[in-house]
Amino acid sequence: MSISYRQPGVVLTDRRFTVPLDHSDPGGERIELYAREVVAGDKAGKDLPWLLYLQGGPGFGANRFVGRQAWLDRALDDYRVLLLDQRGTGSSTPATRQTLPLRGGPAEQADYLARFRADSIVRDCEAVRAEVTGGAPWTVLGQSFGGFCTVSYLSLAPEGLDTALITGGLPSLDAHAEDVYRAAYPRIERKVTAHYARYPQDVDRARRIADHLLTHDVVLPNGYRLTVEAFQSLGLMLGTGDGSHRLHHLLEDAFVRTPAGLDLADSFQEQVQNLLSYAGHPLYALVHESIYGQDSRPTAWAAERVRAEFPQFDAAKALAGDAPVLFTGETVHPWMFENDPALRPLRETAELLAARGDWPPLYDRDRLAGNEVPVAAAVYHDDMYVDTAHSLRTAGAIRGLRTWVTDEYEHDGLRTGAPRVLDRLLAVVRDEV
Repeated sequence: MSISYRQPGVVLTDRRFTVPLDHSDPGGERIELYAREVVAGDKAGKDLPWLLYLQGGPGFGANRFVGRQAWLDRALDDYRVLLLDQRGTGSSTPATRQTLPLRGGPAEQADYLARFRADSIVRDCEAVRAEVTGGAPWTVLGQSFGGFCTVSYLSLAPEGLDTALITGGLPSLDAHAEDVYRAAYPRIERKVTAHYARYPQDVDRARRIADHLLTHDVVLPNGYRLTVEAFQSLGLMLGTGDGSHRLHHLLEDAFVRTPAGLDLADSFQEQVQNLLSYAGHPLYALVHESIYGQDSRPTAWAAERVRAEFPQFDAAKALAGDAPVLFTGETVHPWMFENDPALRPLRETAELLAARGDWPPLYDRDRLAGNEVPVAAAVYHDDMYVDTAHSLRTAGAIRGLRTWVTDEYEHDGLRTGAPRVLDRLLAVVRDEV
């Protein structure tokens, strides 16, 4: 049963759907999906076109907006919006250390999670569309990984799309996970260099914290083991519009003086554990590298292996000389499943997924080359999370796709630049600019 209620300026309806776990076996096990329908309060009774929003990640549920926040404000001028929690996220049959044991042991869990990639998400969307629109095509807005899913949508079920809008999410059509990370580490280094140029005092602060972690065993209040590699992974923040400033504020009050000498402040530790823990989105760590798997090769912890090719990220070597300690970015490593109590029970499952080599293709080059769906994509210049060169090559492979390349925003432009980013994309796809 659907339940409707109001927030300022909007009417919300909670909707639930059941879909096959394995879409190649429609009569088999089914899972539940959750989505929130949002419509402007003064248009609740009108027949409006639908816009489906696909969140970034993988592993994150859709935004929980209050009223007409961010890009949603612009979308509600034209659309009735469906905010979908992709399978395994939010309220859509969540996949966590608490729920996955219901599937059985690590082997059963890995087989289950192998069905949580973009191809399955697209099939979910098609099943939901049949219920929601009565079969009419809809507009899809894909942010980051949601954009990856949108390109899969154009490959697998373009008949379901009226329009496709992508922000920071044009994937390479053929790059292996290793190629993705070889392109990523130099971008990450550029972001760190820019951060230190903005906040030169952070060079010494990061070195002091790294040195402390190399000489002390630090366990955060939630049980997370804070190693120097975990500290470096806070560089994930540097790919967002305000991330450099937030990282600076975090570093400036890292230490306090205690009777035993300088120690990491409780306030610092609390902030760090909230930034590093995967308790709220474990699926991100479990299936992140699998989103690049489609050529019958295991991903095999590609980010960890490729990092060894960039010795400048070795904190111990940096501290042995006078080099700055470099932060890292959007990468998942085996040690995360040892350090993070939310991931520890899933270590063997993660190993099995990393060793898996039977990933089916996610994109159809021939179908994309003959695309007839209007598509517009925002490509952020020097995006830390999605390689710009990869994105532009893909843009050239999708017939009719129009790009808006900008350095005005970082990867989270849909959040920080909203509603202007969505307005610009709509103008681009409607040929108004």
